[in-house]
Amino acid sequence: MRRYLLIIWIVIGLAWITPQPGVAQGERVIFLLNAQGAVTPAMAEYLDRGLERAEREGAEALIFQLDTPGGSIDLMNRMVQRIRNAQIPVVVYIAPRGAMAGSAGTVITLAGHVAAMAPETAIGAASPVGGQGEDLGETIETKQKEILKATVRSLAARRGEEATALAEATIEEATAVSAREALDVGLIDFIATDINDLVAQIDGFVVEMSDGERPLETVGAQIVDFPQSFIEQFLQVLTNPNVTFLLLTVGVQAILIELSAPGGWVAGFIGVVCLALGTYGLGILPVNWFGLVFLITAFVLFVLDIKAPTHGALTAAGLASFIIGSLVLFNSPGTPSFQRVSIPLVVGVGIATGVFFLVVLTFALRAQRRPVEVGAEALIGRIGEVRTSLAPQGMIHVAGELWSAVIEPGTSELKVGERVEVIGVDGLRLLVRPVVRKSS
Repeated sequence: MRRYLLIIWIVIGLAWITPQPGVAQGERVIFLLNAQGAVTPAMAEYLDRGLERAEREGAEALIFQLDTPGGSIDLMNRMVQRIRNAQIPVVVYIAPRGAMAGSAGTVITLAGHVAAMAPETAIGAASPVGGQGEDLGETIETKQKEILKATVRSLAARRGEEATALAEATIEEATAVSAREALDVGLIDFIATDINDLVAQIDGFVVEMSDGERPLETVGAQIVDFPQSFIEQFLQVLTNPNVTFLLLTVGVQAILIELSAPGGWVAGFIGVVCLALGTYGLGILPVNWFGLVFLITAFVLFVLDIKAPTHGALTAAGLASFIIGSLVLFNSPGTPSFQRVSIPLVVGVGIATGVFFLVVLTFALRAQRRPVEVGAEALIGRIGEVRTSLAPQGMIHVAGELWSAVIEPGTSELKVGERVEVIGVDGLRLLVRPVVRKSS
C-alpha cells in the first residue's frame, strides 16, 4: 500500500515539473502561447505564467494564440486585467484557420495591444448567459450587458466608432463576424496566415502601453514556444463535459463495488479519485444541479434491484432515470453547445451501466436459487485422509477440518494415511468408504 502511494506522489510531483524554454542571453525573443478550449482557470493560469516568464526575460512581445468558444465572465475579466497591465505588448491572435474567439474570447481579443486573426476565423457572439447556462432575467441581463458594453467600448475606443459599434453589437445582438469583416471596420489590426506572417506584419507597429507608446521590433526575434504544463492541460481536459460525465459515472460505480465487497481498497480509491476529479469539472461547467437527483435515484434503483430483485424492472427504471439525469445535469436549455455532453455518449454509457447491473442481478438470482450447501451435508463426495485408524470408527481430515467418521458396513479396517470418500452423514459423524486406487 505504501509503495503504491509513493508511486502516486512521485507521478504527481513529476507532473508539476514543466520544461522551461531556453532563451539565449541578450537575444530578442517573442513568447508564443497556444490556448484552445473554453476559458477556464487553467487557461487563465497559463496566461499568467507565460506573461510572468516573458516579462522576466524582457521579451519583445507575447503572442497569445487563441481558439475558444468562450467561458466564465469572471475569468475573462481576470485575463483582460492581466493583459492590460502587462509590462510587454500582448498580441492576441485568433488561429488556426477555422478557429474562433466567441463570447469571452471576443473581449480577451480586444484587450490585446495588437489583435489579429487568421483567415477563415470568426469573432463575436458575446452575449452573456447565466452561470448555469440559462438565459438571464431581464434586469440582470441588462446590467451584465451594460457592464460588458462599457468594457468593450473602453478597449475598442482607439479603433474608431465603427469598431466600437461592432464590439457593442457582439454583446447586445450576439453579432459574429469573419476576419475580413472585423478588419474592414478596424475591430482587429491584422489578418495573418501564420505566426511568421504575423511577426513580419506587426514589425514597426506602435502599441499603447501603460507607460506610453512603443514600436514593436519583431523581425529577427526568436520565437519561443511556451507550452502548457501537464497540470494545466489535465485541468483543461477535466472541464470537458464528456470527461466529467464519465468520471462521475465510473466514480459512483467504483464506490458501489467497494461498498458491496468491502475489504479491498482499489475500487474505493478509484471511485474517490474519479468523483473528486468529476467534482472539479462540475464546479467549472454550467450545470443544472437538479440532474443530480435523477442520477442518485438511478443508482439507488440499480442497487435495490440487486438486493430485492424485481427481474429487471428497477434496473430499467434506473436506466431511464440515469439518462434523464445526465441530460438535465449538462444539457439544460440555454447551455452553450460546447459545454453540452454528447447525447450518444450518455445513452451508450447508460445502456452499459444498465447491462452491468443486469448481469450482477442475474448472478444474484442464481445464487438465491442454488441449494444451500452448509454444514456436514456439503462434505458429501469430498475426499479426506484417515488420521486415526477406522475400525470401524475414527477421525479423518476433510475440507480442512477433523471429523468423526465410520466406514461403511462390510469394509475392513482403514489405516492412517489412507484416502476415503464421504458418502453420507449421520448426525455429526460422517460415513466414508475407501478410495479405490486405479492400477497403472
